[in-house]
Amino acid sequence: MDLSREELLIGHDGVETLKSKSVTIVGVGGVGGYVAELLVRAGIGRIKLVDFDNVSPSNINRQVVAFVDTIGKSKVEVLKEILLKINRNLICEIVDERLTAENVEKIITPCHMCIDAIDSVADKVALITFCKTHNINIISAMGAGNRTSIPRFILTDIFKTHDDGLAKVIRKKLREAGVESLSVVTCEEKAILTGERTVGSISYYPAMCGITLAAVVINKFLGGLATF
Repeated sequence: MDLSREELLIGHDGVETLKSKSVTIVGVGGVGGYVAELLVRAGIGRIKLVDFDNVSPSNINRQVVAFVDTIGKSKVEVLKEILLKINRNLICEIVDERLTAENVEKIITPCHMCIDAIDSVADKVALITFCKTHNINIISAMGAGNRTSIPRFILTDIFKTHDDGLAKVIRKKLREAGVESLSVVTCEEKAILTGERTVGSISYYPAMCGITLAAVVINKFLGGLATF
């Protein structure tokens, strides 16, 4: 994989550092798929992809795994195929299973960073609390739906978030679980109230959340973010 353009910015040692890192991504839909692709294009050497879902027609407007000819296929299998086309030397493990409180210990093994891109509140809390308890670095994606304005995603602690309905629910659950901090990527734009239970989504919002997450992780690995 030719990373000569990247090496101009981060040097040979930086490229080697990223190559040595392992990342687990739980949830590879709208946000997680973009995170995975960008991390691999940056030269991350080992990726674990966790998701139980198959590609559906409604995914096509926002997910890197969604094409007319991948409808009905496993998201993790499709994404692995895409990632290996980017870097044939990538070590990519897939787990075609829903992460829950019952199986999180089996699925989440030691890694340099775990990225939470789960939609389900219960599963999200299970992953976060497990990682916090076992000293596994984790960063979580908050809400990226029901918005159409120009995205403004920031890195912050979940207990400092506002105007994010998902973060509000997760904050309460984490307090109950005794978790005192969590690094998250959240959007500062207020959500649109559609009156529907289904969350609306436009192509660029999940992408921008994923881009921000990938940038945070890469900068963390390169020493650009001392803490988060």
